[in-house]
Amino acid sequence: MTDHLLSIILFAPLVGASLLFFVSNRHPRIVKSITVLASGISFLFAFYLLYAYDHGLGGFQFQERYAWSNELGISFFLGVDGVGVPMVLASTLLMFAGVFVSWHIEDRLKEFYINLLVLGSATMGVYMSLDLFFLFFFYELSVIPMYLFIAIWGRHTKGYLDMKDPKRDSVSFLFNFNRNSKEYAAMKLTLYLSFGAVVALLGLLLVYTTSGLHTFNIVEIAERGRMPQGIKNLLFVLIFIGFAPIAAIWPFHSWSPVGYAAAPAAASMMHAGVLKKLGHFTIIRICFYLFPEATQQWMPVVAVICIINIFYGGLVAFLQKDTKFVIGYSSVSHMGYIFLGMASLNMISLTGAVLFLFADAMAMGLLFALSGFVYKQTHTMDIPSLGGLSRRMPFITACFIIGSAASFGMPGAMNFIGELMVLLGAWNVYPVQAVLAVVGVTITWAYYIRMIRAMFFGEASPLMESVSDARRWVDRFPLVILATASVF
Repeated sequence: MTDHLLSIILFAPLVGASLLFFVSNRHPRIVKSITVLASGISFLFAFYLLYAYDHGLGGFQFQERYAWSNELGISFFLGVDGVGVPMVLASTLLMFAGVFVSWHIEDRLKEFYINLLVLGSATMGVYMSLDLFFLFFFYELSVIPMYLFIAIWGRHTKGYLDMKDPKRDSVSFLFNFNRNSKEYAAMKLTLYLSFGAVVALLGLLLVYTTSGLHTFNIVEIAERGRMPQGIKNLLFVLIFIGFAPIAAIWPFHSWSPVGYAAAPAAASMMHAGVLKKLGHFTIIRICFYLFPEATQQWMPVVAVICIINIFYGGLVAFLQKDTKFVIGYSSVSHMGYIFLGMASLNMISLTGAVLFLFADAMAMGLLFALSGFVYKQTHTMDIPSLGGLSRRMPFITACFIIGSAASFGMPGAMNFIGELMVLLGAWNVYPVQAVLAVVGVTITWAYYIRMIRAMFFGEASPLMESVSDARRWVDRFPLVILATASVF
């Protein structure tokens, strides 16, 4: 079984999605059962992967390789290291939890779950791929479900949108920044990520042609590739700019909060938890591994940009009045801490950055799941319109506090450990950035505490008399999993 462990984890959701094509939406129980089974198998085997991985040995383990095209040097090559294992687990966990978070959906339920399973497999494919061709293939595959999630099951993000507005049928509507729609959010996400993908593809093809090996095999290129230093510097720029948009690094970040706000809860969980982390992972997998000297030369620039991320995301989050926008810009800010850990280039900071990748996935997944439940009950994301929800939603309030505390790095949560390691690792390399990053933590505390107070405490709004807490097991189960993972 361990010889094909990665294939089982990767293809179980795809097999489930294929089976769903033969089931009618008139049989929701069968649709849900297949989805739970497919995502559950993937999650359980991913949990076993974490246990079975030999941390003392390290390196790429559980490798599977099948020739795809000998003429082009393409092979279906899977393997995971200490960076990939936790992110594979994060993908399966959020996908599994997202199935239950979306239990209430009635509109095209089968199609929704097909997209969720495909998105989960696509992100796992990136984290497992040791062949540049398939790494890029799975990366591109992950964009398609997100577009459909937002465009079909999403919500309009800013105020009332007149459905009879003549601009809705014109090109100018796509660029109407004052009255955002879910269509605009979906198109913006696609355009940003497609632009980055084109730049990244140029970089990957240049790696293929300049390595002198006529192969896309990452391990082989790292061991025997002979690329000139000038080419390596260019390759770093292309790969970084290509994958930076999906990591929501400034100034390529603006698609992300809009995408969060427009997407349904499960899609926002996957978006924040694992889709966005593809940017960090691909930069580590390709730049750090294939051209470390060029990476070292460019990291001081990244160390400056990440501070902009921390403060810009934090300050904008502080000014937001929409729950999802607050959490979304908070996630943008957190990406700066991960990049700071990567930029510091030492074992403490890099380990902290990888731990932060997983920890942030759990905290953001929990918060977006909760915001989706609150929206389902109250039909609003407007924070000033809420208030006193703790009296009617004590369980949701407790989970929201746990998720917020984990996100702003309270001791006892996994985020605190990752954040602390990033700051300690950065101190000897970039002391100014480390001090500024600590200041950024205080901003994070401020907007989370203010949001908790405004939503759950104070005077209760008379419009919220009909809301109810998460009482069914199907509502509580995914929240308990994510809350537990945040403090595990």
